Amino acid sequence: MKSSTEADFRAFVVSRWPRMLRTAHLLTGHHHDAEDLVQAALAKAYVKWERIQGADDPDSYVWRIMINANVDRLRRIRLREWLTTRFPESAGPDRADSVAERSAVLEALARLPAKQRAVVVLRYLEDRSESEVARLLGTGVGTVRSHTARALRKLREQPGLVPVSAMGERQP
Repeated sequence: MKSSTEADFRAFVVSRWPRMLRTAHLLTGHHHDAEDLVQAALAKAYVKWERIQGADDPDSYVWRIMINANVDRLRRIRLREWLTTRFPESAGPDRADSVAERSAVLEALARLPAKQRAVVVLRYLEDRSESEVARLLGTGVGTVRSHTARALRKLREQPGLVPVSAMGERQP
């Protein structure tokens, strides 16, 4: 790879790493798996960088690589690992409610099929439009809508999730 192209790739990685890592964490549910996923996606992108750089939307191209790598990763998993995010208590403010809510959301996301999880993460946590999600997943907008509807229905059925109204306030 030419030095200018490599510099462009490095700049791309530096500017996108935090967002890619956040998305990957939401897709995988675990920080270490998220790092592995982002690194695998960037390794694949590095090999094709000259072609990716010439694409209309390099971000979408790389995000699609990451989403496909996650789907491949899920297919390969034979034994599910159940890691815990609970560590011994330390001195500090009590954040039990926010930890419990986050844990419940991550557990509920983990129960969704890979495509539905990807749609929810991209639509609601990455704040992308239906057309962007469709382009990233290589499907139609209608498919994104149906995956969204099914995922939201499953999420609403999950015990432990706090219902949120349209105003963003918690329901009793």
